[in-house]
Amino acid sequence: MLTRWFEGFRSLRKPEYRAAWLIALAADTLQIAVFPMFVEGGFSPSDAALDVVVGLLLVKLLGWHWAFLPSFGAELIPGLDLFPSWTAAVYFVTRSEAAISSETRNNDPIPIMEQQR
Repeated sequence: MLTRWFEGFRSLRKPEYRAAWLIALAADTLQIAVFPMFVEGGFSPSDAALDVVVGLLLVKLLGWHWAFLPSFGAELIPGLDLFPSWTAAVYFVTRSEAAISSETRNNDPIPIMEQQR
């Protein structure tokens, strides 16, 4: 399963998408691994600052997407902020790019005659 994940990560052609994935994974890992520091959820200033910075970086890299709103809201609720919501949002935003690039990489080119149909 891990090799499939790496394969999907490599299939992302845009460096912005790869950077967004790394930022989201790092933020969610930090919030889960450093649990005592972020246990207060939305009431923790360090957690709120991390979420604002991550949200701004993701919007800058990927553009505005409605999937960031529920992620930001989930990060404000104590306990629910331990769910990897930033990673889920980045997956939702970039999933079509990964699917398209893996399909085109795995399939042979379509002859010109078949493309005109």
